[in-house]
Amino acid sequence: MRIRFGYVSHALSLWDCSPAKTMTFTRWKQLEKQEREERLYNIIRQNIMHTMRTIHYNIAHDIPLYRMSSSIVPLATHPEVDFPYLDLFRDMWEELGALINKHCLRVSFHPNQFTLFTSDKPHITDNAVLDMVYHYELLEVMGVEENGFLNIHVGGAYGDKTKAIKRFHHNIKKLPVHVKHHMTLENDDKTYTTKETLGVCQAQRIPLVFDYHHHLANPGEETAEELWPDVFATWNHVDLPPKVHLSSPKSEKEFRAHADYVDLEFIKPFLQVAKAYGKDFDVMIESKAKDKALLKLMDEMAKIRGFKRVGGATFEV
Repeated sequence: MRIRFGYVSHALSLWDCSPAKTMTFTRWKQLEKQEREERLYNIIRQNIMHTMRTIHYNIAHDIPLYRMSSSIVPLATHPEVDFPYLDLFRDMWEELGALINKHCLRVSFHPNQFTLFTSDKPHITDNAVLDMVYHYELLEVMGVEENGFLNIHVGGAYGDKTKAIKRFHHNIKKLPVHVKHHMTLENDDKTYTTKETLGVCQAQRIPLVFDYHHHLANPGEETAEELWPDVFATWNHVDLPPKVHLSSPKSEKEFRAHADYVDLEFIKPFLQVAKAYGKDFDVMIESKAKDKALLKLMDEMAKIRGFKRVGGATFEV
């Protein structure tokens, strides 16, 4: 069994390498047409270049998973901003995608918490569709859409989970089918448990990204061990290993908040469950220290009996 690891967005070990430099709409409005276009052009170009630097860093450190920043194109879905970021940077997008494909990296996006399909307000669903399409088109222009996925949460409950889930099943019909084929759902830390998210995934044939930290914060009645086979089964139609999110609490009082690093003792029970199940899967580390947290965890895991480090961020168990 093989477990591969990755991290989210920013390689903190690199100097001045944020892939998410932004520009507010307020600032955009204050500028004249030529200046706003030049500013936006330079910001997007810098974000792509920093993403490229990060990808090279990941290759050098043999890190096979990476979640790209959703903010790589500021104001991309704003209704008043029309900027041809796909065509203007096509050569750079394609170069980035070629590098990802050459080294067989698994990349993804995680649209923000406002990208949801449970609302009773049509404009929220319409905005969710726009955001999902934006992310998919980035994967597509890079040529990495075949193995690239967009991960979101089920959404809000609005006082009635049953009705909200029914709205999800109705509203998701607005999402283009080819985009839906590249989405995943994640159990969350307050509203939808793993079991509830699993039911939505099974009904919609959407893979479930299991978040262990969220599961402990919002567990439901079933253990991770009980749910594991069904969670894995949601990936049966996808030619990729299932994906898991791992992090640890900032403190007992702030249990839902992510710590800077991953507490190995906190995730050990999950690792033992996964080891017993014996099937390959991938892990996204969601810690504030980003790549530093990942590499520290790799060093610590290498000391666990039965976990053999076979790459910078890969273990055989």
